[in-house]
Amino acid sequence: MLTAWASAQTPTPVEQLAKPPADAQHFTVLSTAGKHGESTRWVTAEGARMGRESIVLRGQVFEVDSAARLGHDGMLESAVVRGFTPNGDAAESFSIADGKAAWKSPVDAAGAPYAAPAEYVAFGGPIDLTADLAEALVAAPGQSLALLPGGHARAELLATASVGEGTQARTVTAYAVTGLSNTPVPVWFDDKGHFFASVGPLSWLPVGYESALTVLQTAQDEALAQHSPAVLRKLSKTPAGPVAFTHVRAFLGGTRFVEDRTVIVERGVITRIQSAGGKVPARAQIIDGAGKTLVPGLWDSHMHFPDDASGPMLLSLGITSCRDPGNVNELTLARAERRAHDLLLTPRVYPSVLIDGKGPNTAQVATVVTTQEEALAAVRKAKADGFLGIKIYGTFDPSWVRATAAEAHRLGLHVHGHLPAGMRPMQAINDGYDEITHINFVIMQAMPDSVVDKSNGIARFEGIGRYAKDVDLGAEPMKSLIATMAARRIIVDPTVSVFEGLLVPENGDLSPAYAPYLGTLPPAVERGFRQGGFSVPPDLTRADYRRSFDKLIELVGDLHRAGVPIVAGTDGSGMELVRELELYVQAGFTPAEALASATIAPARMVGVDSRTGSIAVGKEADLVLVDGDPAQHIGDLRHTRVVMMQGRLMDADALRAAGGFAGRPKFFD
Repeated sequence: MLTAWASAQTPTPVEQLAKPPADAQHFTVLSTAGKHGESTRWVTAEGARMGRESIVLRGQVFEVDSAARLGHDGMLESAVVRGFTPNGDAAESFSIADGKAAWKSPVDAAGAPYAAPAEYVAFGGPIDLTADLAEALVAAPGQSLALLPGGHARAELLATASVGEGTQARTVTAYAVTGLSNTPVPVWFDDKGHFFASVGPLSWLPVGYESALTVLQTAQDEALAQHSPAVLRKLSKTPAGPVAFTHVRAFLGGTRFVEDRTVIVERGVITRIQSAGGKVPARAQIIDGAGKTLVPGLWDSHMHFPDDASGPMLLSLGITSCRDPGNVNELTLARAERRAHDLLLTPRVYPSVLIDGKGPNTAQVATVVTTQEEALAAVRKAKADGFLGIKIYGTFDPSWVRATAAEAHRLGLHVHGHLPAGMRPMQAINDGYDEITHINFVIMQAMPDSVVDKSNGIARFEGIGRYAKDVDLGAEPMKSLIATMAARRIIVDPTVSVFEGLLVPENGDLSPAYAPYLGTLPPAVERGFRQGGFSVPPDLTRADYRRSFDKLIELVGDLHRAGVPIVAGTDGSGMELVRELELYVQAGFTPAEALASATIAPARMVGVDSRTGSIAVGKEADLVLVDGDPAQHIGDLRHTRVVMMQGRLMDADALRAAGGFAGRPKFFD
């Protein structure tokens, strides 16, 4: 049966996917915003371990099943995944026979000798396969397990929590799993060692225990936070006196590169910028910057900040500031509190509250509102809680935007976001948007009604792939839109690297955003980065989607030349930030202009440019020393060597090791 499944040449349709029996274990797939799908696990009378999952995530549909068997060593002996995702056919197979493991997934096909127990990490499929792996890991000697296609996983006891009431009450235990991602992944188990839940931005909880989401989320966050003070002490050092970065190429004032300078920092503040031959203070710590460039700490203007452990990873990339456009609000506030009390090593986060309406495409982690009054109350709460902005999302009622934006502005909050379905950007701007998030929503002005009316679903991607290539940016309606945005200084957060990943690659291709990091990441992470773009409709080709992506790059360039403020963000892991800047250079920015979009421009956007965002006397010393010359090759920004923030010095290699990297990224021209 498993072999027959694996041989399918086209995606298995929904009606042919496995049907869970009445006694299957049922999970709800949810976030703080509500339900997004369901998943089931069961074991057949013949011993096959089965999974079935249906998810609709902001219009992206995932319909998959799995069938697997365990071998004599307790590891997966065979596994098959069927179904489809937004990227196309989800078909995947794994088997062990005659001392050899073989696998075929949407992104790779390979094999390896199999002489000792090792667990296969499925590329896709329902939560059942992840649960199988987690159960095998916790049951393994020393809670350590070799992985296929590569790597090693370990589990460490993290936390316990009480969930449920009455006869449903139980105590569950979380383990922190390392080796699958750059940071630990919490997984919850029941008292028999069976998978209970996975909790994150998207969570899987047993039916009947959905109300435990906040309890488990808080418990794992607080448990992970207990490690944070020690991480801060280990990775950052406060200098005893002044620090002098000598003989550096410096990016000064947020506008220009200047050769052979010395930048002096005292007590976390830039006190002097001088020619390299000038005197430095007595007892200053000298950091030789010959052949290197000193730049302001980078900003990721679109970073849904994951957890405490992500701090060192982001800092290793030179990111000292993030604008978080939507997250679990309580966790955002808790992390800000820890950082303020020197208990957390992380970039400074400038957060917004994500507000959406209720429906099948509601954004995960959204504050969900169903009336205009609820929307206004959400804005007031955002201000009271200390957030800096609101982000409006696609299922928000368009008729509520004007009053919601007006209330936000009355309270001094920034208004940005997706476009509610049915709105074009000009209407959103007229109703009070300060910023359009994602370049696809800028070009939405020229999309047909069939795309605009459903832009809170998959149409915001597929419609762009279909129609953007044919848009004349110099003609109406784009001509007037660009002129209006420039005149009103409407900001754009393009995240154009996201659309490179969604429109350009085929399955198996490695995006240029991740190529420099190849060989430094956990194998499961690198494999995930080979996920191709969204599947192309039958009447189009990948070349059509690529032409549409080229038009998005052209649009970023036109916006910039017109004077529209651009802020660089990734909507990803942070590793994509320098690629975002490389694409801006491709669009016609100078390297200095591209760097400004990730330094002074976002600092100006959130109103902190008087104290950070550029190298200038009197400003905070948020600084990054990089190898090479980003004035010529913007990609050299990846090669961080020293990071300074809050008066502390950090070695980038030590940050990389703590952030899950096995070494430095490669140099590319």
